[in-house]
Amino acid sequence: MSQPAKAPFTGRHMAAIMVAFFGVVIVVNVMMARFAIGTFGGVVVENSYVASQHFNGWLDEAKQENALGWKAVASHRSDDRVQIVLSGAPAGAVQMTAIARHPLGRLPDQTMTFSQNADGTYVSAQTLPAERWRLRIGVNAGGKIWRTEEDIR
Repeated sequence: MSQPAKAPFTGRHMAAIMVAFFGVVIVVNVMMARFAIGTFGGVVVENSYVASQHFNGWLDEAKQENALGWKAVASHRSDDRVQIVLSGAPAGAVQMTAIARHPLGRLPDQTMTFSQNADGTYVSAQTLPAERWRLRIGVNAGGKIWRTEEDIR
């Protein structure tokens, strides 16, 4: 039996392969660029030079806050309020606030205030939709200021 003759590999075949390859690359790049632009929440700082002048001070504050050894664990309650368990802070007058930020910036930031329950936990006065949020928690207790960030879902 004779084998059928194979068609020769021509310049048209190579051109088709190159067009297909670069077409896929371009489509993927455009798609990834659109995803990146669509999920960016906005400006991180207004003026990066001015922010850089405060950076070492922020590091010193963070070291002092870490030395306190306080810890906060946030959770979403069934009534859409946020509950925070604060450990390590001195007993007494504790003022706690938080700013809830949506990770992708799709929902506006929400300022939250907390009051202490009889069991020692802190519950927000405001409700928070059941989505993914990042809380920037600020605690003022015994004249000491402590800040942290906590993710809740």
